[in-house]
This record gives sequence, structure tokens and C-alpha cells, in this order.
Amino acid sequence: MNKYVRFDNDHKIAYGLLEEDKVILIDGCIFGKWEKTDEKYDLKDVKLLAPCEPSKVIGVGINYKSVVNQKGDPMPEEPIIFLKPSSSVIGHDDEIVSPKGVKELNYEAELVVVIKDKIKDVSEEDAKNHILGYTCGNDITAKDFLIKGKPWTKGKAFDTFMPIGPCIAEGLDGDNLNIKMYHNGKLTQDGNTSDMIFNISQIISFVSHIMTLNPGDIISTGTPPGKGNLLPGDVIEVEVEGIGRLTNKVV
Repeated sequence: MNKYVRFDNDHKIAYGLLEEDKVILIDGCIFGKWEKTDEKYDLKDVKLLAPCEPSKVIGVGINYKSVVNQKGDPMPEEPIIFLKPSSSVIGHDDEIVSPKGVKELNYEAELVVVIKDKIKDVSEEDAKNHILGYTCGNDITAKDFLIKGKPWTKGKAFDTFMPIGPCIAEGLDGDNLNIKMYHNGKLTQDGNTSDMIFNISQIISFVSHIMTLNPGDIISTGTPPGKGNLLPGDVIEVEVEGIGRLTNKVV
């Protein structure tokens, strides 16, 4: 199983493979043909960046059965989707900036799908053939701005509001992965993607019938119960089985 990373080594940005504590430089494009090189770096000596550069971020809201059951609401009849701009994307160890005036800054641990190729109107049966892999995501929301100014875009589109990383992992079953959130070291979210109302194939197919998806576009698939508030100085970590931990600090 490959784990792709995008990294900065002395102001040279490149793609590589994460193998334990080493990053192996690759020649080519992770969305096309590539091959390993003999060049490798210690992980501690490089800066991990967001593992891809999406042209758009699609979010899925209210997609865990346990969340809907807690609220006592009816199950949604189709995926509830929203967009976040590419400018919201940051990587592992980057800082989440709390905007001026925001009093209620929320975190949400999510599994993120990375699209492999250009697709439109794909079937549910074919959808997973267009996945490059999965990464960890943190859907940051200015909740008080969201409530004041529907639709959701106002509360979700700020710069730094979509951390992803640390890598893109191939070969996982996205419909059955443990997902956790640690807020200042305390476990605050603990779920499994098997609790999602709409599975990975359904989500990809649904979105692709609305918009063209490009290589590197990402779909953040919703959050299990336990989302909470952030303050400057907080450290937040998303852990997804088979991928690793995405760590960010709030400033």
C-alpha cells in the first residue's frame, strides 16, 4: 500500500512515498505515471505539505447515523453537500487561523477521498475505480458565522479551514475505517465510517452527477459525534486508521 506525500525540501516541492520515517522521492505525477528514485530523505528533515492541491473541496454534512439519531432528526434522503475553496486547504503541522470576531470555532474529524482522474456522471458501481486514496481531514467551521449567515459557505470558507494530510493512503476500505479526534491530547471523537448514512461510492456518484471532478479534488465525507470548540493555542489531531495523524495548532 503506497502512502503518497507532497513535501518541501529546501524550497523544492515534490511528491514522494512515505516509508516509515523516510520519504522516497518519486519521478512523475501521482495522478499518472511515476516511478521511485534512489533519492530519499529523513521525514524529520522535510516539511510535509497538503498532500494534493484540489481545484475544489466538497464537504458532506450530517452523514453519520449516530449524529442524526442524537438530534432526533429524520435521515437525509440524499447527501447534503457544500463547497470549500482551495484557499482553505493547509497541511500537517500548519496553523489554523481563527478569524477576527469568531467566538465559536468548531473542529470535525473526517475521512477525505482524493479523486484520481477527471470524472463526470459515474455510477456507484464504478465510483471507487476513480479514487487515488484517502487522507485525514478537519472541517473547521466558524459556527457562529454559519448560524448568522446561511448558507454554510460563510462559516466554512475561511483560509486554513480545511487541513488535510499527512499522506494519501492507497488500498483502504473507506467504508470501514476508525476515525478519532484528539483535542489537546484528549479523545473527543471516536467513530467508524461504517456509520455513514451515504457510503463512499454513493457520495462520489452523487457529486459527479452535479459537477466534474478533477484529479486531486477532495470530498470530505462527514464527521462522527463529538465535534467541539477550539481556542487559540489548542492542538488538534485527526487520526484515521491506516493513514496516520493530522496535527494542527490554532492561532
